[in-house]
Amino acid sequence: MKEILYKLFDYHYLSREEAKEVLFSIVKGDVPDTQIASLITSFLMRNISVDEILGFRDALLDMRVGVDLSDYGALDIVGTGGDGKNTFNISTAACFVVAGAGYNVVKHGNYGATSISGASNVIEQQGVKFTTDSEKLRESLDNCHIAYLHAPLFSPALKAVAPVRKSLGVRTFFNVLGPLVNPVQPEFQMLGVYNLGMSRLYGYIYQEEKKKFCIVHSMDGYDEISLTSQFKVITNKGEQLYIPEELGYRRVAQEELYGGNTLEEASQIFRNVLHATATDAQMNAVLINAAFGIQTIEQEKPIDECLGIARDSLYGKKALKALEKFIEING
Repeated sequence: MKEILYKLFDYHYLSREEAKEVLFSIVKGDVPDTQIASLITSFLMRNISVDEILGFRDALLDMRVGVDLSDYGALDIVGTGGDGKNTFNISTAACFVVAGAGYNVVKHGNYGATSISGASNVIEQQGVKFTTDSEKLRESLDNCHIAYLHAPLFSPALKAVAPVRKSLGVRTFFNVLGPLVNPVQPEFQMLGVYNLGMSRLYGYIYQEEKKKFCIVHSMDGYDEISLTSQFKVITNKGEQLYIPEELGYRRVAQEELYGGNTLEEASQIFRNVLHATATDAQMNAVLINAAFGIQTIEQEKPIDECLGIARDSLYGKKALKALEKFIEING
């Protein structure tokens, strides 16, 4: 590990195989927390390479708890995290809107590392118990079109580094890895990134895998469609810049998307959205992300039609019914 660290300190890149072996060593407990922190910090000093991220991903997937849900043709909606905005759980709420519309979602998430409430926090606040039981996950998909995979249960490496990530409190390359290591490797992926450089990295990886994908980035630094600014959408078909007003939305202020200071506050916002009693800014942010999630699956549908499907799910209480059934099955 010392040799690896010296290599990184000299601004050299790791091969795909070296990166894979590093993560195996961490999981086996061969690397002290101080060296893990040094490793993480070194990647904050420069951009991570495609080979490095693929090597880390290979290790996580090799060690994952396997579950086969490939027959569901599911979507995952996830942000890299680390944008420093502390928004409420937009992506997670959008997943339930998509599920309410009848599309299968397999959401992969974790506790918040750089924000108050990660996906796992807000899901747990609803009384949900996490599981690796494939029959329970299938029951959830069959009855409410959504299953939730708590990352540490499926990826022991993420659990091994969780204390170091939390103590550092800054975004790390594990934020980059999260969207790539959903254990079921879903057919469709909608991903939010906090800078355009990362969108190119993911775009390259997804194109190599021939995955149907949608990468979104708000130009003022959000890792989701925030409606606070123009936003870029990159898909298998190319890229496009959108302006909120052209889609019929007013621009919102950053504070209108704030996720609160406690888990309870974040959970209440999440529930308000799915009950359709939240603010217009909160519900519109969820609707626009859900719409592009739907379009990731229904690539021939125009975004206006996908927005209509998302609105019907949210305001027709289909998303709420999906949440209630999800809690009933997984509680």
